[in-house]
Amino acid sequence: MKNKKLYILAILAIAFVSCKKELDEVNINPNAPEIAQPDYLLTGTTKATADTYWGVTNNMNSSLLFAQQWAKVQYTEEDRFIYSNSSFTALWSTGYAQSIAGFNKIIELGDAQGNSNYKGVALILRSWTFLLLTDAYGDVPYSQAGKIKQFVTPVYDKQKDVYYGILSDLKSAQAALDPAGKVIAGDVIYSNNIARWKKFANSLRLRIALRIADKDPAKAKQVIDEIQAEGGGYISSNSENAIFKYDASPQQNPVAASFETRNDYRISKTIVDKLFSLNDSRLPVYASKTENVTPQVYVGIPNGSTNSEASAIGLANSSKPGAYFLDAKAPAVIFSYAELLFDRAEAAARGFTAEDAEDLYKQAIRASFLQYNIGGTVVEEYIRQSGVVYNATNYKKSIGEQKWLALFGQGLEAWAEQRRLDYPQLTASVNTVLNGKIPVRFIYPGTEQSLNGQNYKNAVSSQGADLLTTKLWFDAF
Repeated sequence: MKNKKLYILAILAIAFVSCKKELDEVNINPNAPEIAQPDYLLTGTTKATADTYWGVTNNMNSSLLFAQQWAKVQYTEEDRFIYSNSSFTALWSTGYAQSIAGFNKIIELGDAQGNSNYKGVALILRSWTFLLLTDAYGDVPYSQAGKIKQFVTPVYDKQKDVYYGILSDLKSAQAALDPAGKVIAGDVIYSNNIARWKKFANSLRLRIALRIADKDPAKAKQVIDEIQAEGGGYISSNSENAIFKYDASPQQNPVAASFETRNDYRISKTIVDKLFSLNDSRLPVYASKTENVTPQVYVGIPNGSTNSEASAIGLANSSKPGAYFLDAKAPAVIFSYAELLFDRAEAAARGFTAEDAEDLYKQAIRASFLQYNIGGTVVEEYIRQSGVVYNATNYKKSIGEQKWLALFGQGLEAWAEQRRLDYPQLTASVNTVLNGKIPVRFIYPGTEQSLNGQNYKNAVSSQGADLLTTKLWFDAF
């Protein structure tokens, strides 16, 4: 019944935000409510967003490959960066047509019903959606997005302005959320725990502050100072991780759903080699043993392999992602405690706070291991290794490499952080088609050229050529 209910809620939400005005006017059911229910809409829109974030197109078939956490063992074209302008439509179309439109409606309903907690939660989730979009594409519609009655062809805002706008929205969300206020329903992330939503809002603010830190350090520090002055906290344990919890089929994790019918993906040799070199206890969590007995037990596929090269290694002689990630109920991780601690460590290393960067870095590693129920002596020995010890003179390397390991499976976020921190330093295969470069953005969907042509042209003129290799504003180095 639970699976059936979640499926119905998702369908209702998607149907609501997809309807055209003309159809609304002629297809009125006198026996059904005219006003959308915010709880149904919150559940369905959150699931639609989590599915596209954690699913095949934006995660498994692109960003996880770019970050060299996963690789392809067959049909390897995407791992060699062979894409078209129809390859990256899922994040764009879902983000605008379903996510942002749905969250906008929840904000509207929250205001109409005098329930500021619906408004605050929807503002946070909308901000996260906009963050995914701008991190991937760069300049995107923001100020006019989701307002179809006013703006059929929305302008693209500059990435800097999108980040600043999201920061303002999250500050408003923080103010709107009231743990003593009206309850909300349909919350499948924190189950109406508004205090945790407030922590999540601040954690996102910190993430974005660091996203802009290389381009506008004064603004980044201002944001962090504001959070401290407000007295609000951050995510403070793994139990407070922002995750979307999946269930059994047909509401299973998109990764599990893909592996039920296809066998295209393996763990990357790059990350397997790193985990082996550090004797990292997360390797059996991140990777499955090879089906055939092999000397190494865990075998990664080199990113950018040709189909023949990958085939020569073989399906049974290479490692799928670990059983944890292939489980139908494995959660989509939106924001973890480990990431939060790495962010606090970096803020301290940059001089934005007076906290102890090294201590926070160690705490972050412990939190990442504990996320998979690994603790004790093995973790402390890991932290003392020369390849793990915090390097204050190159904090980007220490934090970047360990954060990359901690963000395993979170393709869009791992890719964004690798571009920003420039660690780990990854190398493109000679088989790839970008002259030795790794993609640093998604290209815009081809439909934008026909449906929003002038604004698309303006964005390209401002940002640079619509190519996988055009660096985005936040990517300073």
